[in-house]
Amino acid sequence: MRLERLTNNKIKIFLTIDDLSDRGLTKEDIWKDSLKWHQLFHDMLEEASEEFDLDIIGSVAVEIFSLHAQGMVMIVTMIEQDEDEEQFDDGIIEMQVTVDGSEDILFEFENVEDVIQLAKRLLDAGIDGGSLHFMNDHYYLLMNGILPDETNKTVSLMAEYGVPSILSIHRLLEYGNEIMEERAVESLVHYFMK
Repeated sequence: MRLERLTNNKIKIFLTIDDLSDRGLTKEDIWKDSLKWHQLFHDMLEEASEEFDLDIIGSVAVEIFSLHAQGMVMIVTMIEQDEDEEQFDDGIIEMQVTVDGSEDILFEFENVEDVIQLAKRLLDAGIDGGSLHFMNDHYYLLMNGILPDETNKTVSLMAEYGVPSILSIHRLLEYGNEIMEERAVESLVHYFMK
């Protein structure tokens, strides 16, 4: 589990598939109102509260982004309350949950050499396609149309060279620079590894 403070009242929590399975959960458990899921959520809030010195009480808005085989990202926003409402809280946390899933695999890389090395490994594994983008001093490899039986292998290889990105694909396409529109894996290997 990885925690990051985004603003004074907003945190990001990244959970891998392994984090979930260690706790006996799957991504599908989000849809269920299970005791395990609620316990995990409260444990995460407690850890975030300790790490960032936050008082998390009252209402929180939770946006959950499913990153296909990579895991999930939760954006937790503490909703501001006036002083009258706080008196009646009694430490109860009310959740408002929004879930969004994505079939695309998007990873972020600090330098292009990592992307080139990854492209060679992907092509050797029989995985091709993808588009390469650049934004905010980072490279992004977007893999879409991956066959379901190749998803785990693709994510595993990509995780060796980069980190899963929660950047919206629409934002990346709108504001980022597209370096290679399609067949990025093959093009990188062709131009840089031969």
